[in-house]
Amino acid sequence: MKSVHTPLPAIELRVPTEEDALHWHRAFNHPDVMEFHGGAPAELSEYEELTARQRRHHAELGFCLYTLVDPADGAVIGFTGAQPWPHGWGPAGEIEIGWRLGRAYWGKGYATAAAQAALDSVRAAGVRHVVAMVAAANERSIAVTRRLGMQRAETVITPKDRKAYCHRLDL
Repeated sequence: MKSVHTPLPAIELRVPTEEDALHWHRAFNHPDVMEFHGGAPAELSEYEELTARQRRHHAELGFCLYTLVDPADGAVIGFTGAQPWPHGWGPAGEIEIGWRLGRAYWGKGYATAAAQAALDSVRAAGVRHVVAMVAAANERSIAVTRRLGMQRAETVITPKDRKAYCHRLDL
């Protein structure tokens, strides 16, 4: 049986603007989206801080969590990119790639296309190894790590007693 590969959708990544805090807040205001990120929608102020931190990362490191845009209509789909792991537990000190999409954009290839672009950005910045921390129950994101060629390396119990997998990839 011949394998059929669906082409990935066109995407655009941009350094987050101040306005993107509101776009992210709206895109992620859905219980399915937040299931593995605390369960409840985050406050707008959290996205304001997150987008500001990403602008600093881009200026200092050459990469960040970028705003993911649908070039067909300019809609903000979510974010993807990389940042230093922001916690003292898990892969502390390592560069994590990640993605989060609005619910309407799931299952269409956007996460994989955007994550591949994120890998290109960190590679260009000289990063030679990345991790992705994924909740053990998040099959959709685990599938993205597989499509990227990442390998599950270890199991981590989070401070909230949840199981997560650390996936690794040499670039």
